[in-house]
Amino acid sequence: MKIACVLGQGFEDSEFRVPYDRLKEAGYQVDVVGAKAGEELKGYKGKERVNAEKGIDQVKAEEYDALLIPGGQSPDHLRVDKRFVEFVRAFDGAGKLIAAVCHGPQLLIAAHLVKGRTLTAWQTVQDDLQQIGATVKDEPVVRDRNWITSRKPDDLKQFSDAIVEALEGEEDRPSMRASEATTHP
Repeated sequence: MKIACVLGQGFEDSEFRVPYDRLKEAGYQVDVVGAKAGEELKGYKGKERVNAEKGIDQVKAEEYDALLIPGGQSPDHLRVDKRFVEFVRAFDGAGKLIAAVCHGPQLLIAAHLVKGRTLTAWQTVQDDLQQIGATVKDEPVVRDRNWITSRKPDDLKQFSDAIVEALEGEEDRPSMRASEATTHP
């Protein structure tokens, strides 16, 4: 299975590193997708520097099984770029797993997907979500259909484990996913 990790400048270092490493350890391919391939992306705290393996113009949601959206300043930078917003919409439209932590739901807001959904986020983003019509739970991990959301760096182990558990469940049901696609065009 392949996971796309959308990343921009100023990402929260641990919110990239912890789930990225956990997914790699579990045997998943994780592609770092930035504005352009080869761009060096720097974490907000200066602990992480990552080169984008692929540019947003080189990828399509149908090539991936899941989407990871780390927090920090990255989602705020990405949400002004319509290509990233459309990428997120395509994942959700296909019912694929979207995992967003901290400020990550800002990208879901920009894609106009949060109304009527249940999720969590960083404390300052929680109010924004409620005003838009989302149900917000102040919990370490919230699962709503194809979304997994989390609040902050303290929740990263639980968040990462929830992503792996969800992906393992998807691996066990590949034929079911295919039949769902044909049943609900």
